[in-house]
This record gives sequence, structure tokens and C-alpha cells, in this order.
Amino acid sequence: MNRLPRGLLPVLSGANFVIGMGAFLVIGALAPLARDMGLSPSQAGWVLTSYAIGYAILSPLLVALTGRFGRRRVLAAGMGLFALSCAASALAPSEGWLYAARVLGAAGAGMTTPVTAAVAGALAAPERRAKVLAGVFFGLTLAQVLGVPAGSWIAYAFGWRTAFWLVAGLSVAAAVLIWVRVPAGLSFQPVRLTDLGRVLAAPQLMLAILFTTSFLAGIYVPYTYTAPLLEEAMGLGRDGVTAALAVFGLGAVVGNVLGGWLADRVGPVRTLAMLACAQAVLMPLLALLPLPMPLAMALIFVWSVCCWSFLAGQQARLVGLSGPQAPVVLALNAACIYVGAAFGAALGGRVVDDWGLGLVGPVGGVMAVLALVHILASDRLTPVDRTPARA
Repeated sequence: MNRLPRGLLPVLSGANFVIGMGAFLVIGALAPLARDMGLSPSQAGWVLTSYAIGYAILSPLLVALTGRFGRRRVLAAGMGLFALSCAASALAPSEGWLYAARVLGAAGAGMTTPVTAAVAGALAAPERRAKVLAGVFFGLTLAQVLGVPAGSWIAYAFGWRTAFWLVAGLSVAAAVLIWVRVPAGLSFQPVRLTDLGRVLAAPQLMLAILFTTSFLAGIYVPYTYTAPLLEEAMGLGRDGVTAALAVFGLGAVVGNVLGGWLADRVGPVRTLAMLACAQAVLMPLLALLPLPMPLAMALIFVWSVCCWSFLAGQQARLVGLSGPQAPVVLALNAACIYVGAAFGAALGGRVVDDWGLGLVGPVGGVMAVLALVHILASDRLTPVDRTPARA
């Protein structure tokens, strides 16, 4: 079936927007959440870490285990679980409850986001498939631009629980639209546990995939604690933190475009190495806060551009290296995004506890140097890269 039903693409992209907003609104809500629940910033950071760990572990397994069910049912169930998770988060009486609710949300998101891509890829005409898939994932990028800042503003103005209730309502609406718009009985060749096992047993492929973890781990050391850092160093409140997160989201959109352009022209490996170098320079500059507001916003914007320019180059490299195993490799790469987020958030929490918020940037810079070593070592051990730069 090579015809994408009218209105389906916005629904799938919208579902990813809701998931992106629900996953990352805690970045902007971290400070009010910590104050309300009597948590330190590092303890509150585990709200993101628990979600990331849950997604990384559960997503590949759930995609494989639900492969025999119709895609409409899987997507609706995933969004239903996500709605339940957000409601449970809003009602959480303790941090343990909140962490468990976030893991439940990760299960719902892990069932939904990969399957939205599978549905769009199955229904789109071959000549439009890449464009359609870009549209599906645009929702996640848009969540960085609009969803996360909006969640932050709501958390400061009305409380973090209200922000979770909002996402719960949006999740229910997304589930209903999915049930109405996704064709019944749609299925595709599932990723099997044996396929995952083969890739996990391939050292060169796993070394390439794990660059996503090392690169994002460095970013999430400071990114997780952006709100309390800006409060402490710059004296910002609700509107200032929201504006900074909106600037970061705008940088993510620019980075998505720039990353593809750069990878096409200089090649994926050079692109990834340059971005790791840029992160090693930019993140330590966060230790210079407070800065004049225009300069601080410019730093956040450029940092975000360099953060999110890596996706196209990394995916292009993995497709070139993996051949027919690309679907499995890309599923693992998506999980590694959350492994990196979990590790970076946990490391950032330790830095905050031991040395304070002012050092999250420099420690993130050290992690970026390790990511640079990682990509260079991976390239050296994988001499044949089938994704050269375009002439």
C-alpha cells in the first residue's frame, strides 16, 4: 500500500510532538518540581534519567514483542500508556512514584515513536518516503521549540503537575486521532529479538552506534540542569527560563537542517568530529555565566545548533555501515539517544551535588572530548565508510 491517507502525517507528527513535550518538559520544570517535592536538583534530575533508562531498555523489546499486532492498536496503546503515565506523574505523592510513572511513560513512547516511522514508511510512495519520515519526526523537533518552553512556562505559572495534566490530555487526543486516521490491520515486518542479537554481537557496528550515547551524554550533563543553572547564575525566573529554552529549541531546528547539509558536503565522520570539537569548546563557556543577556542567549543558540546537527550525520553513517541491518541499527541508535540522556543527567546530578551547578558545562566539555576520541577510534576500526561526501 503506497498511499498516505490525507491527514495521517500531521497526526503521526503530532503524536511525536506530544511525546517530545512530555519527555522533556521536566528540563524546564526541574526547578519548580524540585522545590515542590523537597528534592535537590540532582534528585529531580532522575525524573529525566528514569525515563531515559526506561526508554533505552524497553523500546527495542516492545517494538519486537508487539510486531504481530496491527500498527493502529500498538500506536493507540502506546499513547494510552503515555497519557496514563502523565496522569500518574501529576498525582505523584513521592519521588519513587514519579520515577515509576516516568518509566511507564517511556514504555508508551518506546512503542509509539518507532512505529510512527514504520507506518509512514509503509504507506508513503517510495519517492516521497524520506520527506514523509522527516515530517513524522518534525514533531519531536517542534516539541523542543514550542512544547518544552510552553511546559516550562506552565510549570512556573501554575505548577509542574498542571503541565503533566496538559500532556495527559493531549495524549488522549492523539490516541483518538490515531485510531481514526491509521488504517486498520496495517502491519509490517517486525524487528525480531534475533535481529537485535546479531547487531549487538557486531563490535564495529556497536562502537559506531554508541557514539550517539557518548555525544549526547556530554550534552545532557548541563542541559538537564539548564533551568536551575539559569536561575542561580543569571537570576532568571519563569519568563527568562522559558525564553532560553525557546532559543535552545530554535537552535535544534537549525541544527537539524545544518547537520544534513554538512554531512552531505564533508562526510559523516568529519561532521561528527567537528561537532564534538565544537561541544568541547562551547559547553565550558557556560561556566562564565552570568553574561549579558544577548550574549547568553547567543551562546545557548549556538550550543543547541551544534548539539542537534549530529543526527543526520550519525544516521547517514550507520545506514552506510549496516546495509540490510539498517532498521535494527537505527532502532538501537534511537535507544542510545536515551542512554546518553540518562548517563549525562546522572553524571550532571553528581557534579551538582559535589561541585555545584557552575561546573556542569566544563564536565560536559570533557565528555565531548571523549566523544571525539570515540568517533576517531570508530572510524579507524571501520576503514570502509560507504557514506562519502557528495561532490
